[in-house]
Amino acid sequence: MPVDKSSEFSGFYKLPVAERVKRVKEFAGLSEQEAALLGKAGALDLDLANRMVENVIGVMPVPMGVAVNFLINGREFIVPMAIEEPSVIAAASNAAKMTRKLGGFQATTTDPIMIGQIQVVGVRDAHRARFEILAQKSELLKHANAQDPVLISLGGGARDLEVRTIDTFQGTMVIAELLVDCRDAMGANAVNTMVEAVAPLIERISGGRVYLRIISNLAVRRLARAIATFPKEGLGGEEVVDGIVNAYAFAAADPFRCATHNKGIMNGVTAVVLATGNDTRAIEAGAHAYAARSGHYTSLTTWEKNADGNLVGTLEMPMAVGLVGGATASNPIAKLAVKILAIKTARELAEVIVSVGLAQNLAALRALAAEGIQRGHMSLHARNVAISAGATGDLIDKISAQMVAEKKVRVDRAKELLQSFTKD
Repeated sequence: MPVDKSSEFSGFYKLPVAERVKRVKEFAGLSEQEAALLGKAGALDLDLANRMVENVIGVMPVPMGVAVNFLINGREFIVPMAIEEPSVIAAASNAAKMTRKLGGFQATTTDPIMIGQIQVVGVRDAHRARFEILAQKSELLKHANAQDPVLISLGGGARDLEVRTIDTFQGTMVIAELLVDCRDAMGANAVNTMVEAVAPLIERISGGRVYLRIISNLAVRRLARAIATFPKEGLGGEEVVDGIVNAYAFAAADPFRCATHNKGIMNGVTAVVLATGNDTRAIEAGAHAYAARSGHYTSLTTWEKNADGNLVGTLEMPMAVGLVGGATASNPIAKLAVKILAIKTARELAEVIVSVGLAQNLAALRALAAEGIQRGHMSLHARNVAISAGATGDLIDKISAQMVAEKKVRVDRAKELLQSFTKD
């Protein structure tokens, strides 16, 4: 890097978006055309984006499609999914179609309870402090609920207080946990406000010092569950069913396989979470932590063959999603996604998402057990390769079809074909 180039921009956050783009253009050596791309905001207005996060210079478009064929709790859904990976939406739609004749997906959720943690250190008698904090539970809950009268009016609020002691390399700590019913919000703001307010009281009661007071993304009290039966005929016969069960057994036992297995579930889950403006990082963190809660990282789904030889799958995972607050309320595309889903509550949204995750896992396992993952995936991936090589219009389909036929889906081959086709 030249010595005259520095990323230290004083007051960068105070600049108008256009000026920020200019500074980045100069720093990175962007062309006029490249810099202009940053100004193409699409449905998310740059002025709005500038109020959502810091140092905005543009927006990052992600393709959004809809998965079709979903029958969940007897209701018909088309499901918006925002994702850059090919084959995911098609796979979810196909899996949803397979289970329709046997009733589709049955999904349930627990109450939307989130956990807010308060860490107390330096307590001389941790067990005594635990009892003393619990003795003041009523007052602590009352104080917590005074922080959010709107949530209380909607039927939510702090429901309970639990206290644990844990041993760490820094010594014994007392962990007080508020259990908060967040209703149709994800809940981070409400929970964090409550634990901040309660922390000084707990510090006084315990005689220790409070450090962290923050929500936990391991939302074990806010679970979503889905179950579906897939007919053996639609899967390709009992041999394929057996192959899927064996693939699941592999994932359940081996964390190296399970990481990819659960990633397949999250392909579906995260795409719907993103489309609806929810927090993908919180959902991902909670899912993988939940998969490892026994001390062994294992599958979030279960798969078994029933007495009729059909395949039965279940998925249980934390699902801290909301319909109020955050990008869900401010991003116009997220609002449209919620309208397309025609849902009214966060629990309904969670039930849709967990059903899509189960469908996505089935589709991936079937591809692996029956035909190999590459066959369907590569035909869609080839289009992206053709585009990256410079193909446009009909040439994208022509080049991608040729590469799939040759089983050479590579950028260098795409460039060769593009040069060949444009000469003709």
